[in-house]
Amino acid sequence: MFSIDTWKEIFKTIQKNKLRTFLTGFTVALGIFIFVTLFGMGNGLNNTFMKFFGDDATNIFRIYPSETTIPYGGFKAKRQIEFENDDLDLIMREFAPLVDYMTPQIQRGALVTFKDKSDNYTTRGVSPGMQMAEKNILMKGRYINAKDIRDRTKYAVIGRMVEKDLFEGRESLGEYVDVGGSAFKVIGVFQDDGGDNEERFIYIPFTTRQLIEGNNNKIDRIILAFNEAIGYDGAMKFQRNLDQFLRKTKVISPKDPRGIRIENVADNLKRNQQFAGILKIIISGIAFAVIISGILGISNIMVFVVKERTKEIGIRKALGATPGAIISTILLESIFITTLFGFLGMIGGIVTLNLINGKALEDDYFITNPGIQSGTAIFVTILLIVCGALAAYLPAKKAARIKPIVALNDE
Repeated sequence: MFSIDTWKEIFKTIQKNKLRTFLTGFTVALGIFIFVTLFGMGNGLNNTFMKFFGDDATNIFRIYPSETTIPYGGFKAKRQIEFENDDLDLIMREFAPLVDYMTPQIQRGALVTFKDKSDNYTTRGVSPGMQMAEKNILMKGRYINAKDIRDRTKYAVIGRMVEKDLFEGRESLGEYVDVGGSAFKVIGVFQDDGGDNEERFIYIPFTTRQLIEGNNNKIDRIILAFNEAIGYDGAMKFQRNLDQFLRKTKVISPKDPRGIRIENVADNLKRNQQFAGILKIIISGIAFAVIISGILGISNIMVFVVKERTKEIGIRKALGATPGAIISTILLESIFITTLFGFLGMIGGIVTLNLINGKALEDDYFITNPGIQSGTAIFVTILLIVCGALAAYLPAKKAARIKPIVALNDE
């Protein structure tokens, strides 16, 4: 039952013992503050891993040709493997049920000019599937289509930052830009969740790039999206079979560590998610260790506090106070202090996470949007309050059982 006299006594005790109250509260606040910030940093690391892979499709193989290191099939070592347009058809015929889509990629740097504005950008010769592979989001216009590939059109889809740099707020659709000496009509503008760097690319039909480079049929790399229904194990098996098929087609030794390299985005994602999970567990473990240290600190302080008040407890018992009344007063005081400072520590931690959040933190420490769910922060704070109450209850119960004459003679 609420008693104003009890609360007056609690506030009088707090006012009389300011340093003791501060030390108790500081232990609670510091424990919660460190937990919230550490846990939030762990979430920030996990966000970085997810952002790194989340801006592209994850059911992707990136297939790169390289130089062989072992003589094989009558060919010498150090032979440069090359992909051609026919390789796309060969892969599709062999693995059609497993393939969602494919796109070649021919990447070149170029000076891009519009009127009096110019800058260097990376151009990518691709097919329509690149939009899904890169998760490009069209802001306006359209993407490259099959007709553009067939007709070798000089059309370009530019990133948001390219439009911002070259057009400075003017309409870009229908305008022509000079890309390395060739005029391309802008047919679309895209944005990308990967950020500004991803929005500085210019996409053109890969057949147009081949035409510009002497009407060849060479491809830098192949990006293949597999059917997600096959799952992780199916993707790993597909990767092995695809590697064997390409090595056989290009006459590369199965024992050669180079020649063909397949980057499995799904496998990389799983490995990095596991690594991020382990990091989060370690950081969470450290944070909980801090909480436990805080609980032990509160417990030690409360033992001292109750011991210090043994004589006071004896006087109150001599005046007729029941053991229950003594225990409840000490408990209320402990709960009040731990609640007040616990929530101050929690708010301080959340405010700190919001203040340090920014581009510099992401670039320097790979921590993106550090934060903690309010439910988690409140749960841990309440847990510490409960532990603080238990830390006060046990010594208070022991002291309340002491006979008044013994308590009054306590030194």
